[in-house]
Amino acid sequence: MSQALQTASVQAPGFFGLNTQDSPLDLAAGFALVATNCIIDQYGRIGARNGWSRINAASGNLGANDVGVVHELVQSDGTITVLFSGNNKLFKLSTTNTVTELTYGGGGTAPTITANNWSCASLNGITYFFQTGYDPLIYDPTVSTTTFRRVSEKTGYVGTVPSGDIVISAFGRLWVANTAGVKNTVFFSDLLSGHVWSTGTSGSLNVDRVWTNGADEITGLATHNGSLIIFGKRQILVYANATTPATMSLSDAVGGIGCTGRDTIQSTGKDILFLSNSGVRSFARTIIEKSAPLGDLSKNVRNDLIASLASETLANVKSVYSEKEAFYLLTLPTTKQVYCFDTRTQLQDGSFRVTVWDSIEPTALLYRRNGDLVIGKNGYLGKYENFQDDTSTYRLQYYTNQSDIGMANATSVLKKLKAVVIGGSNQFVTMKWAFDFTTNYLSNNVSIPTQGVSEYGIAEYGANATVVAQYSDGVALQTLVTQASGAGKIVQTGYESTINGFGLSIQKIEIQFKDGKQT
Repeated sequence: MSQALQTASVQAPGFFGLNTQDSPLDLAAGFALVATNCIIDQYGRIGARNGWSRINAASGNLGANDVGVVHELVQSDGTITVLFSGNNKLFKLSTTNTVTELTYGGGGTAPTITANNWSCASLNGITYFFQTGYDPLIYDPTVSTTTFRRVSEKTGYVGTVPSGDIVISAFGRLWVANTAGVKNTVFFSDLLSGHVWSTGTSGSLNVDRVWTNGADEITGLATHNGSLIIFGKRQILVYANATTPATMSLSDAVGGIGCTGRDTIQSTGKDILFLSNSGVRSFARTIIEKSAPLGDLSKNVRNDLIASLASETLANVKSVYSEKEAFYLLTLPTTKQVYCFDTRTQLQDGSFRVTVWDSIEPTALLYRRNGDLVIGKNGYLGKYENFQDDTSTYRLQYYTNQSDIGMANATSVLKKLKAVVIGGSNQFVTMKWAFDFTTNYLSNNVSIPTQGVSEYGIAEYGANATVVAQYSDGVALQTLVTQASGAGKIVQTGYESTINGFGLSIQKIEIQFKDGKQT
C-alpha cells in the first residue's frame, strides 16, 4: 500500500535565531543553523536586513579612507551636527550632506594626527575628542563651525586635561580614563566645564585598591541609575551617587567578568550591553547573578563569536544600539562579520536571538536622535535603509536545523517544499535540501515575479512554483513551491536569495514527504 503524503510545518522559521552552539538534533524547530544577512522582524519573521545608502555624494578630503568614529553634537538651541574622523582628519557633515574638513584653528602648531580611533563626548554644546597619545581636541561651534582646537586652548582652561582614550559625558561633566601611563584612575572635570581639571568640583578616582580580584585596568565607562560604572578587563565596579562625585561610594563589584572593548558598551535605557571575554552580556543581569556562566546573551553562538574575536584587534570592535530597529550590532572588522542581537525579547535561557551579517562591514556606527542608524564606510557615511548595499546586492541565507520529520525508524522520502514568503520582486529563491547531516544539497530555483504592492490574485509561475500574491498592508505574499527528491532519516532545508532593492521574509515552511523504508 502506498504511504500517505504527510506534511511537516515550521510556522515561524528562524524565530529563535541562530544556534551553532548546541546539538542540531536537540534544537527546537524555530532555531536556524544558518541565518546570514537576516534580521528577525517585529512579527517574528526571519527576513533580509536593510542595506545602506550614501549620505554624502562625494568624499572630499576623507578620500577613499575608512570612517573611524561618528558622533552627533546636539546644542541647546536644537542645532545638530554630525562629526566624524578619517584619513587622520576631523570632519563634519553639512546640512546639505557634504563633507567639510575641520581645520586647526588654535594659536599654535597644528597637532599631528596619525590615528582615527577617537572617543567622543559632548558637554555644554561642545564636542570633545580623546585618544591616547594625542592632545584632547574640541569642536566649539560658538567659536567656529569650521575649525577645531586643543582643549588646552579654550578660554578659561585650568589644570591638565588627561590624554586618555575613554571619555563619557554624564551628570554634567566629562569622565576620562586610560591615559598612556595611568590605567586605574578615572578623572572628572568641573561641572559643565570640560576644560577645567583642577578647580571647582573636578577631581579623580583611583580604583587600584578597589579591584576585587587583584590588579586590573579600566577598559570602559558607563552610567546607569545615577551610578558610575567602571569596567575593567575582568572586573566591574559600581559607584553610587555619582551625580555628586565628592560623596560617591563603591556600591557593588563583580569579579571574573569585565569588558574587552571601549566601543562595545551600549546603553539601552533600561540596561547596558557590553562584550566580555565570554560573550555579549547584560550589565543588570551580571550585577544580579555575579557569575560568569550566567547572563550570556550570546550563548547560542558563543564558540563562533569567541573564535572570531581571537583574530580581532579589540580596540577596533564597534557596536551600536538602535532603539528603532531594536537590535544591538557588534561589528568585527577583521573577520568582516556583524553580529545582530535582537533585543525585543529574550529566549527562555535568557539569551538574545542572533543573526550574522557578512557583507555590510561598517567601520563606525552611530544611532542618531532622529532614529537614523549611520554606518561609517570607506569614503562615505551611510544610512541603514533600503535593500541594497549602496548599489550592490547581498545574499540572504537561512537554513533550518536538522530534524527527524517522519517515523523514528523510517526514512523520509521528500516530495515537495513550500515556502510562504513576504515581499520580493523579480528574483529567485533557491530552495535547498539535504539528508543525514551531509552538505550535498539538492536545489531548485523558484521565481518571484515582478510585482507592485497593489497586485493581488492567484497565478502560477513555472512548472515548479505556485505564487499567491495577496494585497495585505501593501505587501505581496507568495507561496513558493518546488518538487523535491531523495530520502533520509534526518532532513535539513535551506533558502537563499539575492537581495536587490526589495525586502523578503519567510513566513512559513512546509515539507511534504512520505515515510519510506523502515529500519
